[in-house]
Amino acid sequence: MFLDSQQEDEEMLVPHSDLVEGPQPMEVFVEAEVAVRKVLDYWSYDSKKETGYVGLKNQGATCYMNSLLQTLYHIPYFRKAVYHMPTTENDMPTGSIPLALQSLFYKLQYNDTSVATKELTKSFGWDTYDSFMQHDVQELNRVLCEKLEDKMKGTVVEGTIQQLFEGHHMNYIECINVDYKSTRKESFYDLQLDVKGCRDVYASFDKYVEVERLEGDNKYHAEEHGLQDAKKGVLFIDFPPVLQLQLKRFEYDFMRDTMVKINDRYEFPLQLDLDRENGKYLSPEADRSVRNLYTLHGVLVHSGGVHGGHYYAFIRPTLSDQWFKFDDERVTKEDMKRALEEQYGGEEELPQTNPGFNNAPFKFTKYSNAYMLVYIRESDKDKIICNVDEKDIAEHLRIRLKKEQEEKEDKRRYKAQAHLYTIIKVARDEDLKEQIGRDIYFDLVDHDKVRSFRIQKQTQFTDLQEEVAKEFGIPVQLQRFWIWAKRQNHTYRPNRPLTAQEEVQSVGQLREVSNKAHNAELKLFLEIELGLDFRPIAPPEKTKEDILLFFKLYDPEKGELRYVGRLFVKGSGKPMEILAKLKQMAGIAPDEELNFMRFVMSNLPYDMQTHMQTCVLSVQEIKFEPCVMCEHLDKRTSFRLSQLEDGDIICFQKSAPFEGEEDCRYPDVPSFLEYVHNRQTSDILYYEVLDIPLPELQGLKNLKVAFHHATKDEVVIHNIRLPKQSTVGDVINELKTKVELSHPNAELRLLEVFYHKIYKIPEEEKNLGPRDRLIHVYHFTKETTQNQMQVQNFGEPFFLVIHEGETLAEVKARIQKKLQVSDEEFAKWKFAFLSLGRPEYLQDSDIVFTRFQRRDVYGAWEQYLGLEHSDNTPKRSYAVNQNRHTFEKPVKIYN
Repeated sequence: MFLDSQQEDEEMLVPHSDLVEGPQPMEVFVEAEVAVRKVLDYWSYDSKKETGYVGLKNQGATCYMNSLLQTLYHIPYFRKAVYHMPTTENDMPTGSIPLALQSLFYKLQYNDTSVATKELTKSFGWDTYDSFMQHDVQELNRVLCEKLEDKMKGTVVEGTIQQLFEGHHMNYIECINVDYKSTRKESFYDLQLDVKGCRDVYASFDKYVEVERLEGDNKYHAEEHGLQDAKKGVLFIDFPPVLQLQLKRFEYDFMRDTMVKINDRYEFPLQLDLDRENGKYLSPEADRSVRNLYTLHGVLVHSGGVHGGHYYAFIRPTLSDQWFKFDDERVTKEDMKRALEEQYGGEEELPQTNPGFNNAPFKFTKYSNAYMLVYIRESDKDKIICNVDEKDIAEHLRIRLKKEQEEKEDKRRYKAQAHLYTIIKVARDEDLKEQIGRDIYFDLVDHDKVRSFRIQKQTQFTDLQEEVAKEFGIPVQLQRFWIWAKRQNHTYRPNRPLTAQEEVQSVGQLREVSNKAHNAELKLFLEIELGLDFRPIAPPEKTKEDILLFFKLYDPEKGELRYVGRLFVKGSGKPMEILAKLKQMAGIAPDEELNFMRFVMSNLPYDMQTHMQTCVLSVQEIKFEPCVMCEHLDKRTSFRLSQLEDGDIICFQKSAPFEGEEDCRYPDVPSFLEYVHNRQTSDILYYEVLDIPLPELQGLKNLKVAFHHATKDEVVIHNIRLPKQSTVGDVINELKTKVELSHPNAELRLLEVFYHKIYKIPEEEKNLGPRDRLIHVYHFTKETTQNQMQVQNFGEPFFLVIHEGETLAEVKARIQKKLQVSDEEFAKWKFAFLSLGRPEYLQDSDIVFTRFQRRDVYGAWEQYLGLEHSDNTPKRSYAVNQNRHTFEKPVKIYN
């Protein structure tokens, strides 16, 4: 119904009643579903208060590690096992993986704020570079579990990793026409499931156990039966209580010639039944009495692309309906839709803004999707989701961590209350005697090494005097405090004593008056006068005519500078009038002559000081520091005419020659101070002479090319420098000018090699016959680093085409011919199939083709044929900052 505006207004004024005749107002009911999400304030949000859990701090690029650690922590059986790993009170977390992990788990359990992971990564043997290098979470999971499995051996928790995560499957090849079957049992800690071409987890499992027919030209060589038609596949003997599914979101795209991320939609259920369809995934030997029904515990998510991104985890710690998102430091409550459906990946369609128009819906790819799934078997959940309390934690660990927590809380409270307090640093003659000649040469004292008092700002200064009296045993009436002032040359000197009015003010008021820098510190010098019996006496009254001077004595025979004391002198007085007193203070005979130097600091540039008697120049990059100078003082000139003031320093030494003076390296104060200054500062500048101007060099790219000649055995390394915008064709043309070709029309082929592995596949070797397979062949050696065996690749990698039914012995013969290795040397080589960095050594009778049945994969899941032998090539340093695949650098835990 359409009404004009006037009629509608009139009708709306009519009360609704069955007694009223005429048009009645319409009642419209609108139902709307509104999703309301709480907006979180990042800075004030309290994860512990809101969720009961705390997060982990990101060191730079450790979100992948944080998501994995949260997943492992929330498997209570695993956490309890970590707590029961033997550690001692003498262990240091940075050197012990078990202790570092115990400490981390304890803090996650009992802290109120996010927890740092630096102790753990240091226990791994990682440096800062490793913390800023994003690795593969799946690879870290494998390496960490293997390391913990090794650390648990011989302890009460030995076998925990296997009990939780280890399952077994059977690889089989069964002949169809003859009675022959080959089986091999293998264990796994996680399963890698295909995402591409699979709509959900069940489709991936179907593909995992898919039977492959070996027939026709692809028949199986069944020992004495020869080539036979056969079926090949994988079945599961048993699944672990905690099932970790790694989703293969990354793969090599041959069309694009690069690694890509698979963002396809991929569903995973809340409950996973692996006994479905009468146990289609199980082998005949499987125990059918075990119910393989799993419930989802955690979802690790990767957001981003192949070259980087961000990791976080959705976990339901108690398997309740409440999910939590663990995103580094922040933990939030989430619903099931966020944890499951929104992590399927795929495309999302934006709602139309103008539904009346026939616009095509706008779709975009979701780059945040599940990367790893953690399921817990229903029949084991009560055992795995167990209670973990303080009785599971070693006493020494509880004491250590509680103490750390108390210290941390004290520091936090100290910092929070810092604005209420003033730090008062009190220097005395004793501090000057202790520091001058040892740590201090050019000044009077290092204020960071004197006694400090933390006093509330509203506290009266007289209360501070009482504390000083208790600390130093000096009665309040015998104390006189001087304010340190910062001079224009950036030095600090006692400037003036506190006035009577200032001594009755609060500490905060006094700091404001004396401190123009407005920091929290107040620097004071405590003047204490000693009588003949060396007991404190009242300080003398100071007049405007009095000047407080500090004196240092230099001994050229010993090459030592020391503090001898301070004196009040009259401005009209002269140095010669205090000679006797100084000799007495320094323990010098009355008949010795003294030379005086006034110690000053100057901001004048060096060329303006050349006319002065002696100076020491301090030059540092970017800023100019004050220049240290000693000016000669005339004994007959008054202190006022010498421009001396309170807090100035006078250095003096004996003027009479001494035995061996000509051999003395530093015969006077200026030369000694110059030596000390040069000793404390480094003025060495390193430089490199370039063959071209620096701006031109910055526009060039350096390439190192290993040239393999077609007919010669030697490999020649060429360094090529080209503009950064150059193409591959430019590289080839430049290389042709440097190398000797086998014939004029010879073609060059480029392969990209990073860390001794090939990541650029030549076009002509991609098109293989049905009985051929292209595999990677890498040289490797096993190195033991801090009791950890690591596979280390070296040398030049290459491709090899292998054929169906070809034995290792036949492959070895072709490799020896290709590499032209002597029989004696080649006999020492071992051959292994490597997957996930673990070598599986082959026998001469093994069929190599059968080990490489799955499609080519790269990165963390790469498979290759490894040639183990000693590395006899000269070692070369490799630049760390190479453009390479994100996951190429393997995760290593060294301790």
